[in-house]
Amino acid sequence: MKKYFCYIFLFFITLNSKANDIPKPYLQWTQLPAIPDQVGFAGSFAGVSNGALLVAGGSNFGIGGTPWNGAAKTWSDKVFVLEQPNGKWKEAGRLPHPLAYGVSVTWQDGVIVAGGSDASMHYNEVFMLRYKNGVIETENLPALPAPIANACGIVIGSTLYIAGGTSGPNAAQAATNFWVLDLAQPAARRAWKVETPWPGPGRMLAVAATQEGAFYILSGAAINKQPGDSTVHRTFLKDAYKYMPGKGWSRITDLPQSVAAAPSPAFTTGQTHLLVFGGDNGQYFDRNATLQQKHPGFSNEVWMYNSITDSWSTIGNVFTDHRADAEQNPLNSTWAPVTTTAVVWNGNLVLPGGEVRPGTRTNRVLMATPVQPPGGFRLLDWTIVGIYFLLVIGISVIVSRNMQRTTSGFFLGGGKIPWWAAGLSIFGSKLSALTFIAIPAKAYATDWVYLLNNVMIVVVAPIVVYFYLQYFRKLKLTSVYEYLNIRFNRQVKWLGSLTFVLFQVSRLGIVIYLPALVLSAVTGINIFICIVGTSLITTAYSVSGGIEAVVWTEVMQVGVLLGGALATLFFIAGSLHGGFGQLFTEAMGHDKFRLAIPDWTITEPVLWVVFVGGFLTQLVTYSSDQVVVQRYLTTSTEKEAKKSIYTNAILVIPASLIFFSVGTALWVYYRHHPAALNPHGRTDDVFPWYISNELPSGLAGLVIAGLFAATMSTISSSMNSIATVITTDFYQSARPASTDKQRFVFARWVTVLLGALGCLIAIYMVYLRNASIWDQYIKIIGLFGGCLAGMFVAGIFFPRITSKGIFIGFVVSAVCLYFIQAANIINFFLYPAAAVLICVLVAYLASMKTNRQ
Repeated sequence: MKKYFCYIFLFFITLNSKANDIPKPYLQWTQLPAIPDQVGFAGSFAGVSNGALLVAGGSNFGIGGTPWNGAAKTWSDKVFVLEQPNGKWKEAGRLPHPLAYGVSVTWQDGVIVAGGSDASMHYNEVFMLRYKNGVIETENLPALPAPIANACGIVIGSTLYIAGGTSGPNAAQAATNFWVLDLAQPAARRAWKVETPWPGPGRMLAVAATQEGAFYILSGAAINKQPGDSTVHRTFLKDAYKYMPGKGWSRITDLPQSVAAAPSPAFTTGQTHLLVFGGDNGQYFDRNATLQQKHPGFSNEVWMYNSITDSWSTIGNVFTDHRADAEQNPLNSTWAPVTTTAVVWNGNLVLPGGEVRPGTRTNRVLMATPVQPPGGFRLLDWTIVGIYFLLVIGISVIVSRNMQRTTSGFFLGGGKIPWWAAGLSIFGSKLSALTFIAIPAKAYATDWVYLLNNVMIVVVAPIVVYFYLQYFRKLKLTSVYEYLNIRFNRQVKWLGSLTFVLFQVSRLGIVIYLPALVLSAVTGINIFICIVGTSLITTAYSVSGGIEAVVWTEVMQVGVLLGGALATLFFIAGSLHGGFGQLFTEAMGHDKFRLAIPDWTITEPVLWVVFVGGFLTQLVTYSSDQVVVQRYLTTSTEKEAKKSIYTNAILVIPASLIFFSVGTALWVYYRHHPAALNPHGRTDDVFPWYISNELPSGLAGLVIAGLFAATMSTISSSMNSIATVITTDFYQSARPASTDKQRFVFARWVTVLLGALGCLIAIYMVYLRNASIWDQYIKIIGLFGGCLAGMFVAGIFFPRITSKGIFIGFVVSAVCLYFIQAANIINFFLYPAAAVLICVLVAYLASMKTNRQ
């Protein structure tokens, strides 16, 4: 009987399996109005000025002309403008003279034209075209160090890079020029700098690109002309290089084939991908003269480069439509163009004109619109998610029925939570979506350097137990900031409570944003709908459940989340030919398991920086964060509270190892399956994308359901803690005669408002587009939590520090930390260290001075 159930289950899984072999539509191709020339142009300059698309200059052979029938190449100086995608082209001006095959880039409100050639010579002139009031205006810029054509270039920020090319019509070799111009300088101070070239052969017709501030030069062609030999020999290159300002050049993985003369620059999409469209792979180059009209055209493959896995893949094709008369009437067909500028216009990629086969131009304008494909959730996944949410809601309803309708019941669960449940709840509150998504993404993108930050809780836990816990328990606190009132005064308490509220509200936005990001990536639902929906459901759950419901929900989620992450790790390893052996070998070979950076700098996450910063980050969390402290105040005795803290500390180590391993496994997997990545995605999307598209149906639903349930309990926990602080430290102080019932009702209304505020912050984070959400979270802890932790350190360890002194120390510390962050003089891991040190030191000195007075 069991055998039949197994067969039925496997059959159901098969019906719901992921269709990963079906190509995903990452680009949608359309055509804009054709350039108003019967033949079209190659080597035109193109860009965007004041919202309009400009195409200027270029060359062709006239109507019916080709190199094979003796037609002469002609050069254009016309400037065409298209104001709207559905509008009409118009001629709006002229270049200073006929010109083609230079570099053109969009910068601010104009199009920069650099170098180029005509029938007799190459040029070093540089100027900017601006489209204003229906006409073209020209502004001269500093001339290039030497004449150049067939080069590539791009603007990164306000810096213009130009690389490669040829110095003249009869050049015997391609150039290794690498020139840089800082456009941010005043006009009188602008000057080209000659930088060290890439460590490879000179090249022309290369493709420029940029990703995360780096300059890339991809492929191209080398030329060689021997003395006395009129024939120019061309070598099609596949090598590629990356230049990072301040760090120099490094070689990246070679392209699978040459993409010489492909539209340049490459299209930067997402946070880690570059797209290269077509290009000449050299397959027919030596046969151009014999093939003539029978030339099949250039490559139409779209190549994708991932800067994290350093790998290439194809994700589709440039739109083509070769009609039956393509040989005799090429203008009636649509081809993949080369020797044209790739322009980003209104977020879309535009390829205006170009050469479509040797000697043949096109006037067609292709446009590619990035498409976000839907996720791979199936019926079985939705069913499991639905069942799981019903279970979570059921727990909340059952607990809420037994909850005391008092502030003690709402905030502390009546002090009846067992130690193991409180410990699991502490761990679960810190696990959340931040751990589940951001840590694997960080390990995928970098290495294990941040692991030390997590495991420092093992060092911090005994300090919290022996120096902090006894104060909090003996004083029978509800809000941990009541201690500041007892140790100092009410003003200091209000300052600490306000800091906590600001810190937690900032965190609340992150915790709402991340699961919405998951749901959007997995299901294809708009991320704003996900944010609003998650906020509404969680707010309702938070208002009704109280801390007791939060704790028991988190207890259930810890096992599900760790189990889901562990199952994912084994699934990824099982999908590799060499299993875990291959995973560890490849990761070790590329230093993905690096645990520390041995250096003494203060601006990078080196060993001592992560050690000190991690220690104080954990101290901030476990000594002054109401979310954590409130949990070990829910236990009945101090002994049980100690056990809860150590339970959490022990669980952190295996959990961190699991999640860092998942990130490294994702890197190995996508290194071998680069086409399976979403080119338009963010780095933080990588784990949700894998869950959606690679995990089998059922398991994906279980992992996502567990993640969301734990995340929602974390959100509700933050809301409950913020409501606790606002009610206890502010409302009760303002209305000391209020009844417990009134405070209970007030706390619930505060929770509703917090849900709305967290929703708005999460929406803002969608537009923020940070490379790493974890980095942002650690910065927030340092900025808000460090000064707060300094107050507790001063209160517990320095009895001579006064109320006035700690107030001064806190304000000075906050101001200093603001300028430290703005100046970017230390790594963000050290923000808590700087905050605590400045706060305590200034508070001590201020206290000594006031005491002497």
